[in-house]
Amino acid sequence: MVARRLRQKEPRAEILQAAAAAIAENGFHGMTMRGLARATGRGLASFYNYFSSKEDVLFSLQTDAFETLTGSLKAALENVDEPVERLYIFVLNHVRYLAEHRSVMRVLVHEASALPALRRKKVRLLKERYFQIVRDIVASILAAGCSSPGAHGAAGLDPAEVERVTYSVFGMLNWSYGWYDPQHHGTPQDVARTIHAVAVCGLVARCPHRSELVSKPLAARRQSTGGRRRQARTSSA
Repeated sequence: MVARRLRQKEPRAEILQAAAAAIAENGFHGMTMRGLARATGRGLASFYNYFSSKEDVLFSLQTDAFETLTGSLKAALENVDEPVERLYIFVLNHVRYLAEHRSVMRVLVHEASALPALRRKKVRLLKERYFQIVRDIVASILAAGCSSPGAHGAAGLDPAEVERVTYSVFGMLNWSYGWYDPQHHGTPQDVARTIHAVAVCGLVARCPHRSELVSKPLAARRQSTGGRRRQARTSSA
């Protein structure tokens, strides 16, 4: 029974990947069920065995994406307590997903409002669950280094500011699908380090008295990168 479910799941995942590429190229409203079936290499009758409408396809793309992102992030954050490191883990997890699912990310960004209201609400709940994890990480960094003078940790934070910062981090990440090219911009780890550094340095810039929050992690990464570059120069000499 388990093996049968796995066999059924694999074609579904392949169909969704191909459908995401077609929707990303043509737009959701520019696709029909027949066009989606053709894009996935299946006959229309076979395609209907998996999805009853193109709304089902889009809904599945969005829900699968946020469930995958949330599940993988929770697993990666286990036993990691340091807020700046937790932020890096989130950024890397998100960039890796983006690098492996470029078309899906494009659909998430551009077709978020294409579903009917009830299904949009269900997707929004998944988004909010993912967003809340990151919001808590951002709040932890701000509480440690950016709380107002005389305030005590998270109690001194402006909730609106925490949300603005969190949305700003997501903005940097989500739009990188449009420019990220591994041939020019390096690995997902390279992109994650850059975005993480920009985000954390921006947070700490508001609170110079707590700059040690980021100075040590960044120094360690610079030292590691510098060591690899020196090794490369030595090898090529």
